[in-house]
Amino acid sequence: MEKNPVCELLGIKYPIIQGGMAWIADARLAAAVSNAGGLGLIAAMNSNGEQLREQIIAARKLTDKPFGVNLMLMSPYIDQAVDVVCQEGVKVVTTGAGNPAQYMDKLLSSGVKVICVVASVALAVMVERMGASAVVAEGCESGGHVGETTTMALVPQVADAVNVPVIAAGGIADGRGMAAAFMLGASAVQMGTRFLTAKECSVHQNYKDKVLKAKDRDTIVTGKSLGHPVRALKNHMTREFMEKENDSSTAPSELEKMGSGALRRAAIEGDVRNGSCMCGQIAGLVNSEDTCQEIITGICNDAYELMGINSLKVKPA
Repeated sequence: MEKNPVCELLGIKYPIIQGGMAWIADARLAAAVSNAGGLGLIAAMNSNGEQLREQIIAARKLTDKPFGVNLMLMSPYIDQAVDVVCQEGVKVVTTGAGNPAQYMDKLLSSGVKVICVVASVALAVMVERMGASAVVAEGCESGGHVGETTTMALVPQVADAVNVPVIAAGGIADGRGMAAAFMLGASAVQMGTRFLTAKECSVHQNYKDKVLKAKDRDTIVTGKSLGHPVRALKNHMTREFMEKENDSSTAPSELEKMGSGALRRAAIEGDVRNGSCMCGQIAGLVNSEDTCQEIITGICNDAYELMGINSLKVKPA
């Protein structure tokens, strides 16, 4: 633990990475996580190149610590996003929602460390061969787009299959989760849901409040019939979506239309009835608004104590 491979790879103090949540993971949140010793991520989502560049420049004004960009590979502006990442000298990216193969050479030749989010052993092995510096093994407990395998089952199998560091994600929000991830073979954790209620997170307060009130069974996965399953908190929108999804007469295009813009409605406009409040099953464990420093320090200290390595415990800054 004295030389954590992910911390050394990324130049960070604590083995915690913030998830690249669309409409949520902006420069402010990324900088706050990085300043607290983790790795903050800016979500490129469907931003065009110049919008992403503005966020990168903004983050650099807020932190001198390492931060990265999450590339959503199915974005219509993915080519622009990759260009901007290389032009701006971003040192690390995470990739998700697609196959990164066609962008790997460009990113790697620009000195970018590529960390791929994977939901299967096969994909983990494939991206390692492509040159990925690490992989995020993300279980289906996570929020947003999900796979089919749980974190408990996925992480150790991925850890056994690859030689690069493994970062565990999905269902982790406290020191117990981090300690468990290390026992399964991970070297770090990625958390999204826990940072939704960070004081520096700019998501609408209605969204935060819904996460804070959530219980263990308050999420649901929709969109399986479309091939893009998404986990979000149950609300009017998810109930209506499920009714239509279970109706064989509903055209896929109608479902796609229902989902379009739903996350923005919740995260930016605060419409938590008709929007999509994406978050993980661990939301039932998230019950307070804290600073990123408090979140990261508290989780690490609790994990280190559980693992019997009290020498690494630190006090909040």
